[in-house]
Amino acid sequence: MARNDSQLVYSTDIGRRCPQCLRAVTACVCKGAIKPAHGDGVVRVSRETKGRGGKGVTLVTGVPIKPEDLEKLATLLKKRCGTGGTVKEGVIEIQGEHRDTLMTELTKLGYKVKRVGG
Repeated sequence: MARNDSQLVYSTDIGRRCPQCLRAVTACVCKGAIKPAHGDGVVRVSRETKGRGGKGVTLVTGVPIKPEDLEKLATLLKKRCGTGGTVKEGVIEIQGEHRDTLMTELTKLGYKVKRVGG
């Protein structure tokens, strides 16, 4: 049986990859590039503990702004909550349980916000 080594199985170095050229999605130049979805205009706020040793983070997804503006928004939200966080693949992660605070702040900024999960 011949082995096909042309498919990437796992990589942690650059995040999501284009399935055709195997470059980072942001550096893809082929026609099969994955375009970031703008979604339905609803910002979703949820909580997750998976893969974090039981420590929870609050996730903010679906914000319809440019990636560079997403970093600025994340900084504003982290300061408002008084905690750390990051932006990964278009998702803002804020350390701790801050769903109510984030929902209030995002509503003040004019976004339509929805609480997702329990």
